[in-house]
Amino acid sequence: MFNYKSIFRNGLHINMLTRLLFICFVIIIFSCNRAANSFLSSAAFNKVLDSVSNMNDGGKKEEAIHYLDSAYRHSKNLNLLQTYSYYRFNYNYFYSVKADKNTSLLYADSMLSLFNTPDKKSKYATEYGQSYFYKGDVLFDQNRYNEAYENFYHGKIIGNNNLDECVLSDYSYRMGMIMYKQEHYRLAAAYFKNSAKESAACAGNFGAFYRTQELTDNIGLSYSAVNLTDSALFFYNKALDYIDQHQIQYRDRREMLDVARGVIYGNLANVYIGLKKYSQAKTLLKKSIRINLRKGNDNQDAQYAELKLAAVYNNLNQADSLLNILNVIKKQFEYLHQQDARADWNYLMSEYLVKKSKPDEAIKYFIQYDALKDSINQKNKALKEADIAEQIKRLEKDNEFDKLKKNNQQQNIYLNVTIVFVVMLVMIISLVFLNWQKSKKNIQTLGRLNQQINEQNTHLEHALNELKLNSQEKDRILRTVAHDLRNPIGGIASLTSVMGEDDYTDEQKEMLNLIKETSFNSLELINEILEATNSTNTGLNLEQVEINGLLTNSVELLRFKAAEKSQTISLELLPGPLELMISREKIWRVVSNLISNAIKFSPAGAPIFVKVEVFEREVQISVKDNGIGIPDKLKSQVFNMFTDAKRPGTEGEKSFGLGLSICRQIIEKHNGRIWFQSDTEHGTTFYFSLPK
Repeated sequence: MFNYKSIFRNGLHINMLTRLLFICFVIIIFSCNRAANSFLSSAAFNKVLDSVSNMNDGGKKEEAIHYLDSAYRHSKNLNLLQTYSYYRFNYNYFYSVKADKNTSLLYADSMLSLFNTPDKKSKYATEYGQSYFYKGDVLFDQNRYNEAYENFYHGKIIGNNNLDECVLSDYSYRMGMIMYKQEHYRLAAAYFKNSAKESAACAGNFGAFYRTQELTDNIGLSYSAVNLTDSALFFYNKALDYIDQHQIQYRDRREMLDVARGVIYGNLANVYIGLKKYSQAKTLLKKSIRINLRKGNDNQDAQYAELKLAAVYNNLNQADSLLNILNVIKKQFEYLHQQDARADWNYLMSEYLVKKSKPDEAIKYFIQYDALKDSINQKNKALKEADIAEQIKRLEKDNEFDKLKKNNQQQNIYLNVTIVFVVMLVMIISLVFLNWQKSKKNIQTLGRLNQQINEQNTHLEHALNELKLNSQEKDRILRTVAHDLRNPIGGIASLTSVMGEDDYTDEQKEMLNLIKETSFNSLELINEILEATNSTNTGLNLEQVEINGLLTNSVELLRFKAAEKSQTISLELLPGPLELMISREKIWRVVSNLISNAIKFSPAGAPIFVKVEVFEREVQISVKDNGIGIPDKLKSQVFNMFTDAKRPGTEGEKSFGLGLSICRQIIEKHNGRIWFQSDTEHGTTFYFSLPK
């Protein structure tokens, strides 16, 4: 018996209980009334397809197809593969379960209609090729052999054009089936072997596994038909070993693995019947019948195994056993309608009656057997007489002709393109010649201009060098002047401080305080000028500095200054110590400048917040105040040296506009960033980051 099934082609008949159908119907109607406007999503429909596949594998085909149809009606925006799967399930149901060839053909055409653009045909080559095979299978069963071969060949061409081994494997499988039915058994074995080789490239799912064991079994069946007993036994046992090797992987499909084993047992028994090893044959046939006679399994194959067992009983002259099994088979004809099985049953019944010396009754059964055989042979006659090789040659010639026609069309297109290209080339050459003549003059003009530009560049370089020297000289003079002024102004500040302790009139004390305040402001300006000029020219003295400790020291030193304006400084540190390679003095200067600015530009009693955070590649420190903020028109000038953005503090504190410029120089030398966020209502937050 042929193992002519794939994962979606098990001719399983499920009788649904009326009560179950009624309950399902009520549930569907109730759901529709409650959610008339609801639809399944694409992801939900995928789960439906998985459930339907599992129900199919479990033999619940009627229930599966009703569930799928209901889900499809309540779905929208399905993609091409989902729609294709819906059509394919329906095709397999009507083809295998209902044996409704016309409806199957409609679903095959529906599948083909999905691939209506070159892009879809290329992207979904496997599904496109299989759709042709599905249509070819129906046409073949309708004895429309020429149309069937054309569809099979179309599928093969798709596989060749897209280098799709899975599609080519399906083609070889079908050709092997046809060769077997035409009794070209050696050719059939060759096609089955080729299909098994091609299917090795397919996805490692259950369908591919099931097809591989089937092909291996079919190779053995082909060799058995030409009495190559050893080869047949080798491939049957190879198929059984292959199933055993994968039984753990597919333990959830145990029933289907048993069905496959049952089919192979029946085929293996044929070999032992040919060798007249009836005891081994009976054991295998009984195992096969026990598996496939179960509800939901391959009952048809079980019936063929029963007929083989009946033949063994006939050969062994075990008349009672023969009659018992023939009576069992007769009851099965109520739901199994295979014409060849009925013919074999009539033959064996006539044999039994001959053994019982009832020739008159025996002849009646033999006449029925003969009539059924004639009918079967008549049906197979057209298939056996069909010259498939000639048909394939014709299709290949048609395909070659189409290719030549397309090539001719392409050559005409190429010729026209070439002519246009030549005309354009002549025009381009003419334009190039004219432009070449013009370009000669332009080149001379450009040469003179380039010479002028080079001379100007030379002058600019000299000017830049002079500017650089002037800038350096300016910094040197500025440092010298600031340094020379610091000592006398410092002396003035000290003298006014001492004089302020003596007795003077109020007017004199006011003048002394003014001189003192001016002196200290001048000293602060001089220090900032020296810091600004030194930051530009000096390098950094880098060392490992623990950032929490640095911030704590900076804040503690400035708490007294903040207390003068009744301000508080809050500090949020890292949860654990973290060392950075930085200049302790310079970063302390940045933190102090930012906190001093926050104190200066915040009103009395306002809180100041200092926070340090760690990120993947940097450490970020922020100083937030609740002060007067920075107006939008001044934000772009904040980091400039001697900026116009300088303003007095909330209590008239002096500002020279150098502090933030110094901060930026320091942070950039550390390869960090400094920026701020500010508005006049919520104050200003300065941020700077240092790389880890």
